[in-house]
Amino acid sequence: MALAIYRKYRPKSFDELIGQDEVVEVLQNAARRNKLAHAYLLYGPRGSGKTSTARLIAKTANCETRAKDVSFREKGEPCNKCRPCEEIDKGQALDVIEIDAASNRGIDEIRDLKEGIRLSPSSYAYKVYIIDEAHQLTKEAFNALLKTLEEPPAHAIFVLATTEYDKVPATIASRTQRFHLKKLPITAIIKKLKTIAKAEKMKIDDEAIELIASSAEGSFRDAESLIDQITSLEESVTAASVEKIIGKVGFKRITELTNLILAENLPGSLEYLNKLNEAGYNFVDLNKELIHYLRRALTLKFDPLLEKLFAEELTQKELEELKKLSALVKPEKHIALIRSLIRAWTEMRYSPFAAIPLEIALIEHLK
Repeated sequence: MALAIYRKYRPKSFDELIGQDEVVEVLQNAARRNKLAHAYLLYGPRGSGKTSTARLIAKTANCETRAKDVSFREKGEPCNKCRPCEEIDKGQALDVIEIDAASNRGIDEIRDLKEGIRLSPSSYAYKVYIIDEAHQLTKEAFNALLKTLEEPPAHAIFVLATTEYDKVPATIASRTQRFHLKKLPITAIIKKLKTIAKAEKMKIDDEAIELIASSAEGSFRDAESLIDQITSLEESVTAASVEKIIGKVGFKRITELTNLILAENLPGSLEYLNKLNEAGYNFVDLNKELIHYLRRALTLKFDPLLEKLFAEELTQKELEELKKLSALVKPEKHIALIRSLIRAWTEMRYSPFAAIPLEIALIEHLK
């Protein structure tokens, strides 16, 4: 069975962890000085690299080359060649225990963990516990974990990962070093996808890669899974084929529709919607993308400095189109339109007539 792309191209060093420069710098400096902490809390959106970072911490702590070679330690990286590094990469390390808190969330599992952590590592320098989706642990489980986190054995390292930081008790968070992993900028995702496409000899054009990166919404794992799925279905991938497979309208079509709306061309807007409807596009997603686009155009009109922020979400060509359309925005009129589109989106999600609320919202504001 072929290895999934997101597993095949999982970062093997901190330098390969894209879009998380601040986190990488701190962890590399800690590795250089032999000052890795006993407990970490990694939080951020899905696909931002939390599990990859946790495994890199485990590799760095147990890397035999780093422990023996002082000059190599200055790199602040695992060597990826010694036995612990290779076993952790393959998921065969007995002293690196990964726990899915979504399905092992009770006090009994934490008691088992506390019993196991007393034992020394079987063959590594450190026993590393990676608790994924840590916010899913029960209140009783968190309470049972508290004392262990506060005074862990010298041979133990805990790494908690979560998408919902606010659900982790403050008593737990305060006993860890906390790192926020951000949503990845679209430019970083595009660059990495192009590298993967070249390595895998995929026949996929740049516009298709950009659409896949945009669809991932800052999650690199989602982008990798999507490019894996699409290239396995089609030999030569274009933006049109990506749109067809994922049912998502690309940036080009959203731009064209927004152009018609801002020009107050109601017949043209309705005709364009009808074409998209006949082509089988998901109108709930279409409206969501339209709301985001109009929001960007509106806020950019009031604050041109937002261009730097949007540059992380859009390609340069898309940003130029957005700036042109931003000049056409009429704040009072289009704030009301965005409110109507949000209301329409709520109705569309549960309606068998998904196109109708969107059409009515446009008719009300463009008639």
